[in-house]
Amino acid sequence: MADPRPTSPNMQNYRPQLTSVLSFAHRLSGAALALCAFGLAGWLVAASVGPGAFTTAQAVLLSLPGQVVLFCATLALFYHLCNGIRHLIWDSVHAFELRSIYAGGWLVLAASLILTLALWAWGLA
Repeated sequence: MADPRPTSPNMQNYRPQLTSVLSFAHRLSGAALALCAFGLAGWLVAASVGPGAFTTAQAVLLSLPGQVVLFCATLALFYHLCNGIRHLIWDSVHAFELRSIYAGGWLVLAASLILTLALWAWGLA
């Protein structure tokens, strides 16, 4: 006879925590940056092919969808960087108290957003 108890994790009672969401976002941002590397390579190839291909590549990047992708790529880059620094701090056996873990998580989110907005403000100025 099958056990009627729910299997772990019980998704009806599970509430995502900041730490699990940030862990998933770190993996997701790493995968996004790997895909963006192909876009960067394509842009460099277009630059080496000639002015026509480069003009087309620039038009794609300067379009609204291109700008949204670039903004998300910038956010992913800064998030992955800041969270990587957080992991390096953990590797040095610091900030393992629950309060420090949550404070560091919020700091990573704030820093990545501030760095992204600062870079875009500087780039658009």
